[in-house]
Amino acid sequence: MFWDKVSPLYDLFENVYNYKVYSGTGKKVAEFIDPTDEVLECACGTGAITVCIAEKCRKLIATDFAPGMLKQAARKCRKFNNVSFKKADITNIKCRDDRFDKVVAGNVIHLLSDPGKALAEIERVVKPGGKIIIPTYINMSKKSAGLAVKFIEFLGADFKKQFDIDSYKSFFTAMGYDKVEYHVVDGRMPCVIAVIKK
Repeated sequence: MFWDKVSPLYDLFENVYNYKVYSGTGKKVAEFIDPTDEVLECACGTGAITVCIAEKCRKLIATDFAPGMLKQAARKCRKFNNVSFKKADITNIKCRDDRFDKVVAGNVIHLLSDPGKALAEIERVVKPGGKIIIPTYINMSKKSAGLAVKFIEFLGADFKKQFDIDSYKSFFTAMGYDKVEYHVVDGRMPCVIAVIKK
């Protein structure tokens, strides 16, 4: 699996290429997390956002489909005792309805063949009044960002979609979400964080 293969080098690539955004996204996401929150993170990757959430929340379950990514994230979060890691599929979340105060799904929507199914699952497991937080790289507006995407695709990543800020907003509108806050973490390849209240 591609994400298992790249997991040991993923942080290095991100930090060299896009450090400001890679480090800034987790900090910005953490602003939406409260100390009493039980949080689910889907597609946690190597834990760049996970470490920032863990510092803020009461309890965090961090999931990913790639065991290699989970291993890296667990290593990064070993100082926290409020985090557990599980292999999981974002389109088939194995837990009861209305369980979590917040659900975070970072930089995964553009990789999914059925993002609507993932959004429906995320919404299902968030409590009424809770928040869905979806950071996603936008990469069509800058030439250098496009080159980075091509390089990662060359290595084996399979991007189903690419967004600029307008198409990202249109994506959520098309999925039936009309009250979405958008927060931009700017840098070489910017990240837009969509925040949806259930």
